[in-house]
Amino acid sequence: MIRHIVLTKFKAEVTKAEIDSLFAKLADLKSHIPGMRGFDGGVSVSPEGLEQGFRHGFSIDFDDAAARDAYLKHPEHKALGGQLVGLLEGGVAGLVVFDLVVGASA
Repeated sequence: MIRHIVLTKFKAEVTKAEIDSLFAKLADLKSHIPGMRGFDGGVSVSPEGLEQGFRHGFSIDFDDAAARDAYLKHPEHKALGGQLVGLLEGGVAGLVVFDLVVGASA
């Protein structure tokens, strides 16, 4: 399984409603992309305070790399990704993406 992890620094003027709407649209991709298992997203609740400004994030689990790659190429993902980048401090600089193999030795 591949866990796709995205951390974000939204601009100060971006509302909770805008973030929730975007995250809901990303979660809905599950109904269009075989092998996309689920979506979890929201604001950091870490007591450590080490977010370095990346206060929101989401993760998506995929059956395998092929399902993840289908998501990356999907036109709706590309459109939503463009919307996301437009809401971030510094554009793409306000984004961290990390993919992790889960359940197997790396």
